Amino acid sequence: MVFSSIVFMFYFLAPVLAVYFLVPKKHKNIVLFIASLFFYAWGEPKYVLIMLFSAVFNYLSGLVINRAKLKRLALAVNVIVNIGILVFFKYTGFIGSWFGVSGINIALPIGISFYTFQALSYTIDVYRKKTKVQKSFLNFGLYLALFPQLIAGPIVRYDDVARQLSNRTITGKKFMQGFTRFCAGLCKKVILANGIGKLWTLISGGDIGSLPMSVAWLGIFAYSMQIYFDFSGYSDMAIGLGKMFGFDFLENFNYPYISRSATEFWRRWHISLGSWFREYVYIPLGGNRKGKRRTNINLLIVWMLTGLWHGAAWNFVLWGLYFGVLLIIEKKRLLRVLEKHNIIGFIYSSVIVAVGWVLFALDDIKKVFAYLGSLINIFNMGISNGEFLYNLRSYGILFLIAILTSSGIAKSGYDRLLTGRFARLKYIFAAAGFIICTAYLVDDTYNPFLYFRF
Repeated sequence: MVFSSIVFMFYFLAPVLAVYFLVPKKHKNIVLFIASLFFYAWGEPKYVLIMLFSAVFNYLSGLVINRAKLKRLALAVNVIVNIGILVFFKYTGFIGSWFGVSGINIALPIGISFYTFQALSYTIDVYRKKTKVQKSFLNFGLYLALFPQLIAGPIVRYDDVARQLSNRTITGKKFMQGFTRFCAGLCKKVILANGIGKLWTLISGGDIGSLPMSVAWLGIFAYSMQIYFDFSGYSDMAIGLGKMFGFDFLENFNYPYISRSATEFWRRWHISLGSWFREYVYIPLGGNRKGKRRTNINLLIVWMLTGLWHGAAWNFVLWGLYFGVLLIIEKKRLLRVLEKHNIIGFIYSSVIVAVGWVLFALDDIKKVFAYLGSLINIFNMGISNGEFLYNLRSYGILFLIAILTSSGIAKSGYDRLLTGRFARLKYIFAAAGFIICTAYLVDDTYNPFLYFRF
């Protein structure tokens, strides 16, 4: 069940909100927990058992780690079990291929990468005494299974919502702020991501080796916008839903496409994932405290794992290592130059990120290199043709809106106009966006969600 669907908005969310606000405060967590389990069980009911096992296991692990004399051993067992479950479901087939074993197809429980990382952050923080152990299973289970951020984040650390789990205030203003944010994310997903995504599907679905250079660049630019609006839109919807139920989640995106370097890009893109790897992998490995050589090794390890986190395929490994190498190069001297020259830095960042998306988007390595070849016209298919102009005319307005939105220009203008006595117009525009998106969803069957596979 995806947020951008008629089933979710009208047959799930509306009844859950109604029941949630009708029941007394002491029963609200029960309603949310049951609703979250139902939400998760919608696609594949049997995998809710894995979710429940994770909740019970990590809840008990927290209690044991908090009191046990052999805390390090207890934490080690917890980490091994959590990572073991993730590896079994996500990487068994990939690992089997290393040894020539094919045909291993284990269905991936939706969101397992996200809630596993949340569970690990909780037990590690309890071990470090950075957070207090949660003694209520209901509150911990809700933290792990809370449906707004269950499927695609943001990855919420327990300490960020600990107080909210037991005591949160819901006001009419906060609810409307959440509704407005949800509608903004819905518009990003349905109108922009889905609209521009059709162009990427069209271009990448043909003969990649025969693409003129301009068409190849237009295609990967379309994918860049699709994945941004798909994922940031989903994060906006998650943050908005959280507010509607009284929770405040941290931001997950901060206009990454205005970056001047790969380093800056990864401070702005999927912020919660970058923060998780920095806190629980990079720093424990030694971070930048043990010399340049060890720092570089640590960066490559972190980025290889980041790539693997996104998927069990070699293109994700290459994608992770690609950014790891770029970050190492930038740390030496390049970053200083890029930060001094904004235009050069912006062009550089735009190009290297687009090239990275080729590695990310295509899981066939042969297609990856074929597409990269088309970007530099290695197959001599020409610079441009009628197809480029046709696609530019067909999707030009969407691209313009996408550029203005992804750069923050649209948001800045919107906020300046709708201030003071005009501030409440935001709610009217949000409702209009919701109605338009609903009409799109009723009429259009193209509604993929890219991050479901992660």
